[in-house]
This record gives sequence, structure tokens and C-alpha cells, in this order.
Amino acid sequence: MAEDASPESIYDFTVKLGSHRSRSTSTSPVLSSIEALFPSLPGDLRVHKVGASRVASTGILRHCHYVNSSGLLDIRGNDVSLSEYKGKVVLIVNVASKCGLTQSNYKELNVLYEKYKNQGFEILAFPCNQFGGQEPGTNEQIQEATCSMFKAEFPIFDKVEVNGKNAAPLYKFLKSEKVGYFGDAIKWNFTKFLVNKEGKVVERYAPTTSPLNIEVRVVLFF
Repeated sequence: MAEDASPESIYDFTVKLGSHRSRSTSTSPVLSSIEALFPSLPGDLRVHKVGASRVASTGILRHCHYVNSSGLLDIRGNDVSLSEYKGKVVLIVNVASKCGLTQSNYKELNVLYEKYKNQGFEILAFPCNQFGGQEPGTNEQIQEATCSMFKAEFPIFDKVEVNGKNAAPLYKFLKSEKVGYFGDAIKWNFTKFLVNKEGKVVERYAPTTSPLNIEVRVVLFF
């Protein structure tokens, strides 16, 4: 698409941002060019300006398509573009294998996924070791635990940081769209963000919120 062409949807933009990865061990978690390319969001959370009009910062999937440009990694290290989930209702969760909330959350997330995965529902799990060191394993160990112990069939991504200067751009965007009761920082494992089919972050839930307790909210956005 030409830079001065009017987009037909928030997914019509293409911005090449090189080899950025969500991996928390990256020495350069945010490309320096992002600030210039995305002037309507703070820091690295920017929306590309097309001609004289500026697109509103409402789409998480749009944002990740730009900022990551297939730069998110799944648990096996494969490139993933969140644009492949466009048109689905998505629940994004930071997970941990050794938390007191682990068993109940994985059990109920599995129930939701099995019930609604064929109706356009997706769960995206992002392992994080920032809360009590409760996700200390390698990606291989995490994959083994989620598949064998917790029987998760939904996508598991590369381990990320969700707070601080090295937080994944995805999580910076999520937090900027929906602030918690005590600020934007993620408070603990299993914080949940609900994203509608248009890619807008519509709700945020505390770690202690049961996945099954938000089932009615998930269905509302189908």
C-alpha cells in the first residue's frame, strides 16, 4: 500500500521493523526507529501515520502486526504474527508453572478453550518468570509442563517480561489500553486481557479472577 493511501481497515498497514523479538533476553527489546514510526502512542507503542490522517490506537492485533512484524516467537522459537488471530476473540494470559494459581487456571482455561475454540475463540499464553520466580524453566521445560502436566492445547509463546524496561511491546500495549485498579503494572501471574474481533483490548482481569467467571464476557464478544 502506498504511504499516502487511505487504509480500508486497521490491518491494512505494513511497517518493516527488522528483527525485533519478544524474547526477554534480547539486548535491544525495542527498536530505536519505532518512536519515529509510531507517533500516536508513548515510547515504542506507536501507530504509523498514513498521509494526513492518523489511525486511532485501538487495535492490539494491528499494533503487534506492526511492531513485531512476525517477530513474536512461540515456545518452539518459531515466528508468529498475531495477525493470524484477526477476527477471533482472544484471551491473553501471562502464565507460570509453579504458582498457587497454576492448576486452577490451566484447568479452567482448558475448559474454555475446548468449549469455544471452534467458535472463533483463542487463548494466547505467555510464560513469565517475574513473579516469585515461578516460571524458571527453559522453553523446552515449559512446553513439557504445559502439554504433559497441564494438558494445554492453546498456543504457548516464548517466555517474556511483562513489566519493566524489557517488557515485551505487546504487554506495554496491553497495559496502556487497560490499566488495573492499582496502576498499569501486571501484579502477578495469570493476569488476563480480553481482546475483541477487531483487535481492541476490551477488558482486563486480575490474577485471582477465575477463567470460568469471565465465560459470559467472552461469549458476549462473539
